[in-house]
Amino acid sequence: MRAVVCRSWDGPEKLRVEQIEPPSPGPGEVLIDVKAAGLNTTDVLLVSGRHQTNKYLSLPYVPGLEAAGVLVSCGEGVDRFQPGDRVMGLLPYGGLAEQAAAKAGEVFAMPDCMGFDEAGAFPVSYVSSHLALHWNGRLQVGEALLVLGSSSGVGLAAVQIGKAVGAWVIAAASSEEKLAFAKSNGADELVNYGVGTLKDQVLALTNGKGVDVCFDPIGGPLCDQALSCLNWGGRILHLGFVGGFQSIPANRLLVKNRSSIGCSTRHFRLNHPEKLRASFEELLRWIEQGKVKPNVSRRFPLERCADAFDRLTQRQVFGKVVINP
Repeated sequence: MRAVVCRSWDGPEKLRVEQIEPPSPGPGEVLIDVKAAGLNTTDVLLVSGRHQTNKYLSLPYVPGLEAAGVLVSCGEGVDRFQPGDRVMGLLPYGGLAEQAAAKAGEVFAMPDCMGFDEAGAFPVSYVSSHLALHWNGRLQVGEALLVLGSSSGVGLAAVQIGKAVGAWVIAAASSEEKLAFAKSNGADELVNYGVGTLKDQVLALTNGKGVDVCFDPIGGPLCDQALSCLNWGGRILHLGFVGGFQSIPANRLLVKNRSSIGCSTRHFRLNHPEKLRASFEELLRWIEQGKVKPNVSRRFPLERCADAFDRLTQRQVFGKVVINP
């Protein structure tokens, strides 16, 4: 089969499409004929050797953390699916290929209302956002939610999930174009941190109170400002550090009983698969009700994966980029 192969930790520009043997599903696994695979910032970090989970990978490997397609076969002990089912799911790796193996417990039947491209762009962003907002952030109806990087795949998912929960959503981004995109996906208020101070704008919108939850997939200096946007008992959720790492002085948490919470999807996959499944199932209901919907801004064939990675790293993507093997 054809697959994108990473043979060194030298970044996306070194990736090549090669002919390799297709994987075989082991016990508890399924084999998927991939129709669409979403691309994520984590993939960029992994192929560059800069992600904390690189230590669990060995070269060569096939990137790709999510996929949708048609189920080909089931490994021993799998009775939830049968060949021909339309499925989507999370992958340990291997999505940028014509076929990929996945754990059956992290694969779900596609709703009839979803196409393969939408389904391929769905699992990582939406499951990660739901796990963070529901289980870590404890987001409630009527609370104020601030979403940084709101036009990204994970940011857009957080905006839509916040609205589905019944929160008041403030979308923050670095340009008016990105904010208009967030507005079209349900955001109640907009903050452009490219032309003004995040803290001042958020406090003005909240009459000086601040927000109950901040969803932060960016980190760096923006996180420092976001911490000042939290109300009493506010929770800031850390999902990524594309803007750099930051240190949070404990006194800034104590003074208003705030919480700083790391949100790792890997934690749920390894330690609480029942919560991951519950999140996925609620998201599937919301898909069918029209409350959440992935946005695929660009599609690329397997041979143009380098172009797809470039779009992602240049932050030229609204929603998600999808690879179609």
